[in-house]
Amino acid sequence: MSPRHQEALGHLLYGTGQHGGFVQLTGEVGTGKTTIVRTLLEQRLADVDVAMVHNPRQSEMEFVQSICDELHVRYDAPVTLKTLVDALNSHLLKSHAEGRRTVLIIDEAQNLRPEVLEQVRLLTNLETTKDKLLRIMLIGQPELSELLARPDLRQLAQRITARFHLTPLSAAETTEYIQHRLRVAGAETEIFSRSACQQVHRYARGIPRLINIICDRALLGAYSQGQRQITPEMIRNAAREAIGELPTTFDPGAPKRWASIETVSALALAVCTLAFLYTFVIAPRLQPPAAANAPVPAAVAAAPASGSPSATGAAAAPPLGAMPASQLDQLLRRPQPLPEVMGRLVRLWDPQLRLPRGGNPCEALSRDHLECYRSNGSWSDLGQINRPAILVLKLAGGEQHALLRELTTTHAGFDTQFGVVKVALSELDKLWTGDYLLLWRRDTAESQLRPGDRSASVPLVWERLAELDGVAIPPEVKTYFGRKLEDAIRQFQQQRGLPVDGMLGTRTLIALGDGQASTPTLLGASR
Repeated sequence: MSPRHQEALGHLLYGTGQHGGFVQLTGEVGTGKTTIVRTLLEQRLADVDVAMVHNPRQSEMEFVQSICDELHVRYDAPVTLKTLVDALNSHLLKSHAEGRRTVLIIDEAQNLRPEVLEQVRLLTNLETTKDKLLRIMLIGQPELSELLARPDLRQLAQRITARFHLTPLSAAETTEYIQHRLRVAGAETEIFSRSACQQVHRYARGIPRLINIICDRALLGAYSQGQRQITPEMIRNAAREAIGELPTTFDPGAPKRWASIETVSALALAVCTLAFLYTFVIAPRLQPPAAANAPVPAAVAAAPASGSPSATGAAAAPPLGAMPASQLDQLLRRPQPLPEVMGRLVRLWDPQLRLPRGGNPCEALSRDHLECYRSNGSWSDLGQINRPAILVLKLAGGEQHALLRELTTTHAGFDTQFGVVKVALSELDKLWTGDYLLLWRRDTAESQLRPGDRSASVPLVWERLAELDGVAIPPEVKTYFGRKLEDAIRQFQQQRGLPVDGMLGTRTLIALGDGQASTPTLLGASR
């Protein structure tokens, strides 16, 4: 068990003790709550009787009757709630006199009805002058905490003496978990590479049940292909096949969320339709006919005189790569709020990922191993990095943000709600400040590594260098950032026009992400 699972088990063991009372254990679906309960039952604690309620969707009388049946308490007919509680009380008093403790474990407790929870509170009143006769454990999903926060259940919530929330495994714990299960199964070689384990954590998000499903599917896929080692690509395929086929079992709030998404999508479609009609139908009719006397935009003022042959030819049929000046107007006429532009950028990396409302989006993305990188540079810098980026354009009325999706030597393409708008670089140079923001996926545990550091990410760096440049991986790869790795990184940096310092900084880590199937790049860009 991980340290947090051991701590959760400790809370349950405390609940069975002499001074134990009312314990609450919560956790997301698949984090191992039921497994911990089974581990508790396997302890075979001395002088402890356990009543386990697996189905909480019962009436008050059925609930108490289930407890009596679990404890083998006899009750007389006709069966009423009073006769059941009296029989249970007599049994508990007898067990207490014999020096035995009785524990009630309620699984899936988030499904308990409020009237049944009130009955649970009344059962805690069964006591002697010194001790509680019935120790109770509520095991459930996070919704249990929300249920107990209701004002009408505050009396029950106040009686809980110990609470613990079971969180998913970290990336390192996920790797240890996979390796442990393989060792128990008899594996003598490394079947899952470290980068594959990190991909498992990314898709399973540290939930043991999902880790088991994805790894099992990956092993089956590798077996069918005759492969002896699991690669990150196999994990991605296994995750799509396994998790994609599961309905709302692992996401109870999905139906409500999808209903909200459909509503927001319908509203967005209506707004886009109105904007389209205004831009291309209503606005042109409102413009005065004497447009020839209108002032020329500053970004177009450097164009050749209309009387020259080259200008006339360009107006008649623009050559390939030269964009009409009206494209810049189209881009500037369609300003998009920064959150919308950021949302478009995020969906290029993960179509299922959504930014939370409020707070710092970069901090939220970091939890999904997507990092923000802000800098100031040139078009060649953006071409070298080769990632979609948000550019800051300086206008007379303030700043405007645009999502760069395409880049060639002559023009840039921006992703808008109406499609890609291409603008000549010569026109953008007068508006772009050089400031940009882009995303990159951090597969390493650290955001920076120097020679002499020790990190579990060192083997992953060697794997990426081997995939990208064919670097030979040393026979014994350890966690030490030594001279060989420093030399390999210097060569990698020199080949890509990066600052050659032998360290793993942000720009180098971004470049190590090249070639990944899930990494979006700029259309038309080349190193």
